[in-house]
Amino acid sequence: MVAGPLVSHILPGRDIIRELVARGHRVTYANDPAMAEVIAPTGAELLPYESGLPFVDNTWPEDPVAAASLFLDEAIRVLPVLRAAYERDPADLYLYDIAGYPGRVLAEAQGRPAVQLSPTFVAWKGMQEEIGAQFAQLPGYSAYKEKFASWLARCGATTTDVDAFSGLPRRALALISSAMQPYVNQVDTGAVTFVGPCLGDRTDQGSWSRPDGAEKVLLVSLGSAYTRQPEFYRQCLAAFGGLPGWHVVLQIGKYTDPAQLGPVPSNVEVRTWVPQLAILRQADAFVTHAGMGSCSEGLLTGVPMIAVPQGAEQFTNADRLVELGVARRIDTADATADALRTALTELTSDPEVARRSARLKAEALAEGGTSRAADLIEAMLPR
Repeated sequence: MVAGPLVSHILPGRDIIRELVARGHRVTYANDPAMAEVIAPTGAELLPYESGLPFVDNTWPEDPVAAASLFLDEAIRVLPVLRAAYERDPADLYLYDIAGYPGRVLAEAQGRPAVQLSPTFVAWKGMQEEIGAQFAQLPGYSAYKEKFASWLARCGATTTDVDAFSGLPRRALALISSAMQPYVNQVDTGAVTFVGPCLGDRTDQGSWSRPDGAEKVLLVSLGSAYTRQPEFYRQCLAAFGGLPGWHVVLQIGKYTDPAQLGPVPSNVEVRTWVPQLAILRQADAFVTHAGMGSCSEGLLTGVPMIAVPQGAEQFTNADRLVELGVARRIDTADATADALRTALTELTSDPEVARRSARLKAEALAEGGTSRAADLIEAMLPR
């Protein structure tokens, strides 16, 4: 498995790696040593490389071309390290994250099968014309694409077209509910299989129990990368603090000082980090940044959501949750205490939201999850 040092990209496929190891396969996992503790529960052997991505302080550029360039530079830097390791000890099959370009390069150069594990939605027919054309108009894109093409021409890949290499996997497992996929009917099902969220029990992340007397539980979390939001947290305290019958878990991340929040109501517990899935399995509502991992966890636990998107594909995800009838979208600038409280009340009192949440949960479970993903990967192993 080849992936970047991003928790939001490791967790969606981590249980698949654990399952493959449990079935007796030897699995190596190429990543930065900073992710060793996240990867360790899988039982895979860490193959370390030093990442140059800004994953420690999460200072990602807002410019999409600059962000894409970071991942390309990472691939160029990391490939020689991985090639040295896997030329001596080639894998029978390469798994790779959507940003794990070296994994696909190694597979193509060695003539081995490869499977992309996508933690988010995949390309659909016409996507390049619809979205790629817009991206191509951005300043710096021509230079970026030229650099990418030059690297592909010399790195040993057999797929040298940039758009095909970066956007069209030959074989992929989408680790999301197909309900979250834009234009799902236009996805090439010969190349892509939706296996749904592969969450496992996540007991290694810790446990959480609903406090005595808590009639309902609300989790508020903006994930790990977009947590510098003290004003938003203050609005949450004003919205949900003292709300009758509700216990609130507020995750603020490691970048916000709890002292910035002011007085904390007695029905709110403030955490820098939480075992999110353990809480969602007992929760009645979820305020989320609408990262795909959090959307998957919300759908698989049948919890209605208030989506407050922060960046990247989260705006698209938020709109999709609204279309599915299980969420309200509130942009950060509009996330006042009144708006948040109103959204919570409407979501949790609407029987249609409850019905749709239950249906989507059942559909996500039916897609097969971890066991099906492992079966499909095993079927591609050389016999």
